[in-house]
Amino acid sequence: MKKDFFTYQAQTTPHPLALEISHAKGSYIYDMQGNGHLDFVAGVSVCSLGHCHPKVVGAVIEQTRKYMHVMVYGEFIQQPAVEFSKYLASLLPGNLETTYLVNSGTEAIEGAIKLARRYTGRSKLIAAKNAYHGNTLGSLSLMNFEERKAPFRPLIPDISFLEFNSEQDLCKISKDTAAVILETIQGGAGFIMPKEGYLKKVKDRCAEVGALLILDEIQPGFGRTGNLFAFEHYQCIPDILVMGKGMASGLPVGGFTASREMMNSLSDSPKLGHITTFGGNPVIAAAAMATLKELTNSNLIPETLEKEKHFRSRLKHPYIKEIRGKGLMLSLIMKNEEIANNLILSCAKKNLILFWLLFESKAVRISPPLTINTEEIDLGCDIILQTLNELEQ
Repeated sequence: MKKDFFTYQAQTTPHPLALEISHAKGSYIYDMQGNGHLDFVAGVSVCSLGHCHPKVVGAVIEQTRKYMHVMVYGEFIQQPAVEFSKYLASLLPGNLETTYLVNSGTEAIEGAIKLARRYTGRSKLIAAKNAYHGNTLGSLSLMNFEERKAPFRPLIPDISFLEFNSEQDLCKISKDTAAVILETIQGGAGFIMPKEGYLKKVKDRCAEVGALLILDEIQPGFGRTGNLFAFEHYQCIPDILVMGKGMASGLPVGGFTASREMMNSLSDSPKLGHITTFGGNPVIAAAAMATLKELTNSNLIPETLEKEKHFRSRLKHPYIKEIRGKGLMLSLIMKNEEIANNLILSCAKKNLILFWLLFESKAVRISPPLTINTEEIDLGCDIILQTLNELEQ
């Protein structure tokens, strides 16, 4: 199968990890030889409830017995999508009441860009330096990393950049700005947290000039930071909320939420302002509903903060210069890039899955399932510390 993988499946890098998967359950992924690999990454913040959570599996099976795909998004009333959107609205503040379900985080970003331009009648967008919002052309346009953008130009125009956490840059937000789009916590940059009061000041400036604030919660969303969404920590309600990754415990999904008035602007002039074939798929919506109910009807979300404390208390080593992030969205900032690479690759040989971040070469991602228990945390931390001691020697 490995030969076929390299021959027939398109590759994203020259050297993928190429672990052959047999099955996965809870906090473990099993290879073809039956070895369990402790998962400290959760499919890059996707598998909120771990692998193959029985309530999610049950919801998927039940829905597949009824119907799977019956019509493109928005034409037929399909109970799973309606119930999920209604339940999500009941958990969100302000005018975040109407959700457009799509297929991925990057499509949700595309939809949010279109919505902001359509609703405001303006074209200019402002993003943050070192931001990552996805890899389709619109999302890629919001990245200021020219090495990644240059091969795919021309991209969408009228985009400028500010420095995340810089109040001096707020003057760049003007009456020509359709929207400012920020990650609530910068992911690819190394899990950079917003400074106290920063997001609220951005929102206030947007309100002053008639621009919209779009917050990208694709990585921190659905409980990973100790609240359902990270923006709830910062007294700042976005005009448009973007989500993805952790919504459906491993099935492909994304969404963007705004006021009903704002969202209605996509339905006319022109009609079909955003269309998607598989968005709101009933099977995926059923999985998303099961995930959201389990997260909100259990202690998993507040427990992420206790688990964060446990990680921080265990992971003390001279090679770990800093631990960034919140809840179970953490990154170890190592002494240098070489140590970060060696730690990830050496731990993989010891059946512990860690991963990189996009822009911060010294960072090691730790974003396990929210269901991970203390014993599993201890086991993984022991492997990390043992590996760092070996590297030190």
